[in-house]
Amino acid sequence: MNAFVDVSFFPRDAKPLTSYRKFWAQRFGTAPFLPMSRAEMTQLGWDSCDIVLVTGDAYVDHPSFGMAVIGRMLENQGFRVGIIAQPDWTSAEAFKALGKPNLFWGVTSGNMDSMINRYTADRKIRTDDAYTPGDVGGKRPDRAAIVYSQRCREAFPDTPIVLGGIEGSLRRIAHYDYWSDKVRRSVVVDSKCDLLLYGNAERAIVEIAHRLAVREPVQQITDVRGTAFVRRETPDGWFEIDSTSVDTPGHVEAHINPYLMISDQAREQGATCAREDEAKEVAEGHNAKNVEADLSAAVAQARTVQATIQPLNFVPNPALRGKGTHKVPPRDKSVIRLPSYEQVKSDAVLYAHANRVLHLETNPGNARCLVQAHGEGTTARDVWITPPPIPLTTAEMDLVFDLPYARSPHPRYADENGSHDHATKIPAWEMIRFSVNIMRGCFGGCTFCSITEHEGRIIQSRSEDSVIREVEDIRDKVKGFTGVISDLGGPTANMYRLGCKSPEIESACRKPSCVFPGICPNLTTDHGPLINMYRRARNLKGIKKILIGSGLRYDLAVQSPEYVKELVQYHVGGYLKIAPEHTEGGPLSKMMKPGIGSYDKFKQMFDKYSEEAGKKQFLIPYFIAAHPGTSDEDMMNLAVWLKKNGFRADQVQTFYPSPMATATAMYHSTRNPLRKITRDSEKVDIVKGDKRRRLHKAFLRYHDANNWPLLREALKAMGRADLIGNGKHHLIPNWQPLAEEGYQSARRKNSTGAGAKSSVSLSTAKRPAQPKKGQLLTQHTGLPPRRKS
Repeated sequence: MNAFVDVSFFPRDAKPLTSYRKFWAQRFGTAPFLPMSRAEMTQLGWDSCDIVLVTGDAYVDHPSFGMAVIGRMLENQGFRVGIIAQPDWTSAEAFKALGKPNLFWGVTSGNMDSMINRYTADRKIRTDDAYTPGDVGGKRPDRAAIVYSQRCREAFPDTPIVLGGIEGSLRRIAHYDYWSDKVRRSVVVDSKCDLLLYGNAERAIVEIAHRLAVREPVQQITDVRGTAFVRRETPDGWFEIDSTSVDTPGHVEAHINPYLMISDQAREQGATCAREDEAKEVAEGHNAKNVEADLSAAVAQARTVQATIQPLNFVPNPALRGKGTHKVPPRDKSVIRLPSYEQVKSDAVLYAHANRVLHLETNPGNARCLVQAHGEGTTARDVWITPPPIPLTTAEMDLVFDLPYARSPHPRYADENGSHDHATKIPAWEMIRFSVNIMRGCFGGCTFCSITEHEGRIIQSRSEDSVIREVEDIRDKVKGFTGVISDLGGPTANMYRLGCKSPEIESACRKPSCVFPGICPNLTTDHGPLINMYRRARNLKGIKKILIGSGLRYDLAVQSPEYVKELVQYHVGGYLKIAPEHTEGGPLSKMMKPGIGSYDKFKQMFDKYSEEAGKKQFLIPYFIAAHPGTSDEDMMNLAVWLKKNGFRADQVQTFYPSPMATATAMYHSTRNPLRKITRDSEKVDIVKGDKRRRLHKAFLRYHDANNWPLLREALKAMGRADLIGNGKHHLIPNWQPLAEEGYQSARRKNSTGAGAKSSVSLSTAKRPAQPKKGQLLTQHTGLPPRRKS
């Protein structure tokens, strides 16, 4: 299955997706939509489903929705797959709608973690849900993966449950839960699922389905990569590596006794004045327990040598016992024992250590199994995690994206006119309706992001022909297409076909990022294949414009001026979003993001090529407030930078501690897992408490008059009252408007109106000007509105 256009030449020793014999139910053919009711099953001629998928999202048959991909992949293997979307979780009845699955349940909370979907970064309940018809919130439970699994077990107790999706993937070991502010157990234990699949699961789900189809007990399926399950004990033949503690004492070095200052005092105490000799005796005495056996053997052999003159014999040095003779066990039979759930729950340092070990074991080429104990005594069991799945080849990626997706929501969600564009519109589908995903994975390794933990850092790219076919399908088949492709990207816009130059280095590397602190010399940065794809796609008949909506990795882009020129002159619709995240070195080092100098270099190129094209275009930078490692001074400097550069950030993201992210481990433990964890390891400044989080957010929105009182108080406390005044060089003014409605967010739906604290009635205050019809306001009010074309 290795195609010649594969970016990564990573050894694909996994069984190809196309090599399995089709299941007998293939004779039923392809369904226009996977059935969601008994009536649809009857129309297809089915008497039962082999697999029933349960999801917290509305069912959209599109390759950007995980359950559609898994469902169509299983259908391609010949299985009959049904979907239960957003069921009523208050009882098990809704889970019986399609009958008992013949093989297993497939459960996921959806494309988003259910807790992040439901709550803001300030733990406030959201009123909307982009994955629900009509953008209505509350259609899925908190911790949906656990709740759905429990209801599936209640509905049909003897049917295996296979859990997957982002929520399960990021909770595969004991993890810090931001919403309850405590460490929770692995979701494998809480959900009582039979198997958890983490990461991109096509390879694993296909193998498991075929093995269950031949009646192999699910308890025996313990050798599939990218899975987690419960075991009571480690099987024979495995080498267990103990990593349950930090700062384990090693060989004791000789220390000088500081109290023996002069020879007279030493003699009075019956000691030698040679302090080094005494120190050596202390050290040797301490190490005697470890070397006693070898030392005795060495002494006996030395006496024999002294008795007679013999040829020179080499004897083992007891001080070097074990050094150079230790044999490393084979990696495919090694398992690392992490600190137990009980340990990481009570010890934040061990939590950080476990998180670091987990992230070091994410390369499919060298990762070892991990095991973490949950419970003690008779209730003790191990959560066993196999190495990450082998990345898909380009041919396999093409297979996945070329499956017969309907590319629209299920007809159940249509309004009375059969449309999905009005009251029952699903915002998440609307966002990707005319977009194309060209790759998976990300080697950026940003500590606040979960893409690497879920999709891995090996880039998996589609072929150019496959992408072009999808663009043509959108042009020819998707209702409402006007000729504009909204995005040609992925997790990152410009990592298509980028990867390591050496297969040996790639399979052995344990670095969390290929671009931090600088771009690795072994990384290819050739954007040529991406440029060729852009040109071919925009020259298709019926295609007016191709925009790039995915986030751009600008430190990579500046390595290819030709790419920046192509992007700026043909694929920017007036605004391009990028994410410097911050300007200061402290927080950037904890984020693993490049310095602001890379942004400045990209901006120069962006402005240059925009001017050459005769276009007035703007960059929209995104920033994070309250990230671990960010001081109040860092946020103040960022605010000064924003004002100096004329930005008024409207869309502001406060750091959100998602499960298993490295930055979340910093937030919980106050330690830096990017380095070796010890009891004395580096401590990280953590922004906790509502007041300080509000302050950091206020610095980003320095232009909002509602934030000025808080900022004045903070600046005075920091000794920076010089930034308060009415000049251009000041950050905020020293006066407060009577009516606090001077700033109005352009994003009206999710913005808070002016405060009520005013000496002038808001009803009599001047209202902000309304935008003209046909004019869209940008997300940053410091930029001019987009002109109607």
